[in-house]
This record gives sequence, C-alpha cells and structure tokens, in this order.
Amino acid sequence: EVQLQASGGGLVQAGGSLRLSCAASGFNFDDYGFGWFRQAPGKERERVSCISSHESITRGYVDSVRGRFTISRDNAKNTVYLQMNSLKPEDTAVYYCAADYIEYVGGTPVVGRHWGQGTLVTVSS
Repeated sequence: EVQLQASGGGLVQAGGSLRLSCAASGFNFDDYGFGWFRQAPGKERERVSCISSHESITRGYVDSVRGRFTISRDNAKNTVYLQMNSLKPEDTAVYYCAADYIEYVGGTPVVGRHWGQGTLVTVSS
C-alpha cells in the first residue's frame, strides 16, 4: 500500500522556520519525483516545490517561496523534506506531499501522482 505521511506543521511567528517531512512507503522511493503542494482557505492548491528522481537532482520552486524554502530528499530514509525559512503569514496553508511516477499505457507514458495527507502550517503576524 502506497503511503505518504506528512508531518512537521504547526504554528510559528512570521520570520520563523519549520521543516516538513514526508515519509514514504509501499513503493520504490528512488524512482519517484516528489512535490510539496499547499492549499490556503478559499484558494486552489498550488505546487510549492518539486524534486526529481534522478541522480543529478533538480529542484523547482514557485516564485513566492524561492530563496526561502528548500526541498531535499533522503533516499536512505525514504523521506522528502521541505525546509521553510523566513515564513510569512501568506504561507499559511495545509501542505501536502505527493509522489509522481510514470506508467506506460499502451506504450504511451502517463504521469500519475500519489497524495499524502496534509499538515497544517499557520504563520502568525
């Protein structure tokens, strides 16, 4: 059974830091790329950051968090992290991790995604 267990959320003051963790199980962790998403009340879910599955790791960030957030992965621990520094009230949201994979349907590559449960981050002003 595929499981993604996110943790590390909480209440922090503006300017503070949190580190989110996403522990994965039930699939071959090394073969998957991962992403962190967030959803604030009344807003659509957005991708905050992503990290590739390749040996030459590539990372991506949405403009609003670039320079403040850092995504990383520990293949030995099957865990993905999101280090969040200089937090702002607008970072308040439920944060979700997701694992991306490619499967071939009739020879055509199709991207699939497993979702974990969310962890709430609240940044007070």
